[in-house]
Amino acid sequence: MGENKVNKPTNPRELQKFTRSLLQDIKSLDYMLQNNWFEKGIHRIGAEQEMVLIDVQNYRPDPINIEVISKLEQYDWLDTELAMFNLETNFVPREFTGDCFSQMMEESTYQLKIIREALVPFNADLILTGILPTIRKSDLEDKFLTPKKRYLALMEAVRQQMTGDSFEFRLSGIDELMIKHDSPLLEACNTSFQVHLQVSPEQFAKFYNVSQALAGPIMAIAANSPLVFGRRLWHESRIAMFQQALDTRGSRANMRERSARVHFGRDWVNESILEIHKEDISRYRVLLAADVTEDSQHMISEGKVPKLSALQVHNSTVYRWNRPCYGISANGKPHLRIENRVFPSGPTAIDEIANSAFWLGCMVGLPTVVDDIRQKVSFADISDNFVKSAQFGIDSKFNWFDDQKIPAVELILKELLPIARTGLKIQKVDDSDIDKYLGIIEDRAKSHMNGARWQLRAYTKLLEQTNRTEALTVMTSAMLKYQKKNTPIHKWKMPELKDLRNYKPQKLLVGDFMTTDLLTVQQDDIIEFVAELMDWRKIRYMPVEDNSGKLIGLVSSRLLLKHFTEKNRKLKLVKDIMIKKPITANPSTTIMEAMALMRKNKIGCLPVVQEQELIGIFTEMDFIGISSRLMERLSDQENQAEDDTD
Repeated sequence: MGENKVNKPTNPRELQKFTRSLLQDIKSLDYMLQNNWFEKGIHRIGAEQEMVLIDVQNYRPDPINIEVISKLEQYDWLDTELAMFNLETNFVPREFTGDCFSQMMEESTYQLKIIREALVPFNADLILTGILPTIRKSDLEDKFLTPKKRYLALMEAVRQQMTGDSFEFRLSGIDELMIKHDSPLLEACNTSFQVHLQVSPEQFAKFYNVSQALAGPIMAIAANSPLVFGRRLWHESRIAMFQQALDTRGSRANMRERSARVHFGRDWVNESILEIHKEDISRYRVLLAADVTEDSQHMISEGKVPKLSALQVHNSTVYRWNRPCYGISANGKPHLRIENRVFPSGPTAIDEIANSAFWLGCMVGLPTVVDDIRQKVSFADISDNFVKSAQFGIDSKFNWFDDQKIPAVELILKELLPIARTGLKIQKVDDSDIDKYLGIIEDRAKSHMNGARWQLRAYTKLLEQTNRTEALTVMTSAMLKYQKKNTPIHKWKMPELKDLRNYKPQKLLVGDFMTTDLLTVQQDDIIEFVAELMDWRKIRYMPVEDNSGKLIGLVSSRLLLKHFTEKNRKLKLVKDIMIKKPITANPSTTIMEAMALMRKNKIGCLPVVQEQELIGIFTEMDFIGISSRLMERLSDQENQAEDDTD
């Protein structure tokens, strides 16, 4: 989405004009490839860093990117992203040799330092993570879309192609998540560290196929997105979330195949980059157009290098995990790149550079071991590897060369790390860079630890001690602490509740603390059944819902007691004693508002509903838990202050 001057085609003529330019760009690209216009014999690398802006008092997304950009407008490497709580930085393209990775690390440190200093007056910070653990579904409403024409046009265009009435996200891991959402802004959950490799045109097909084969293993060691809305899902849930966020396809009775705009690919590349672009133009309707002023065919006839603007716009709306890219180098010659979009952001900047060194080394080293990777492993197997890696991360077992079945850690340690080292030596990368960054990958594999596994272990441990919201907050606080120290993930310790300091939640919401694992009854159930359920589960309130999940009543232990103490008690049903119009809250009700409601009406619980559907319950015990933890934290802070004074 680097092209700002884009729009959704508003009439057939506009679409036809853009399509004509798109076809001209394909012909121009073909001509330049056939006539050797492209830069050759040099490998350059680059990267794009996406990040989330957070409020340091509550570790939630902070929608201030426009203000931050305005404050840092002198830096051309900084740009907005889809949501108002995201930013992106671009690294300078540099030759793939010498101390290139140390240079990237230095550039990353510099950029993050500049942004962090600018965030101080906003009482905010930035965090590098594939999916921010504390992000809520309510943070992804349209009002948080960055107000720029290209983003507005994309959202409108995606909506227009929808066949259903909402976007759906379904994923299962340790937990399960099934939600509907009315905006494709769900995509903004995802942040990545995108790495670019410039290759010569005649080598493009070979290198692109290698990048596809490597996608599964490199994601396994780098996975960092296991949590979505407090649910433990895939190790790299970002893969599924991105695809489903922009998936406009609906379920149908027939079995016709339709491709998602976010995808891995359908087959190997045989000859050139043209195969990918032609397939994408064939399969995916134009989402966005642009007022293309250049005539690429005319420019070719005059010996001038075109920007291929129409092709660039269309390519930016088809999301391959290894994306083909066209560009023009500083010397005026066109070049081709492979953009690796597999890596999540984080866990730290040094981990990201290590991931880059590992992938880039393998990209150069693997072709020296295998001349044609298509002869060693099937496309079906590498596609399967990609999905398994997203699901299981470092715990994956892959289909590899000559029909091997090999665990991720074994593949990385025994085969890919030596290949990466060979590739980096071919590029004459400094030994100190090779040892440092591949050493991080080796230590990560030996300790069987990456960002996803750390988050899953930390979150599961914290859930045994506190509620979901506080567990996510404690974990996010620890992540930020280690990122600022730039400590590689394999050296992180498990977080403790006591580690969370200076936590000042400005607006605690019922949706953050309500119980969502509900037992309910229906109005025609017998009272004895309800009593047994409440006794078995040690609960004091039982919601009553109809067959469609709508709340129609509430039974309390007090009502049961009254029923069972009646002298002339007869068989009754739930509908005979239930509160027929219980007072309710919604997920956006603040805790203080909820407690005011409960005090005013002298009730001990609030069913939580959204559009009449029962989605949770909030009780006085939830509030007691919140209050006690806040009091404990204040006491710890006072004790710490006394210790510091002593």
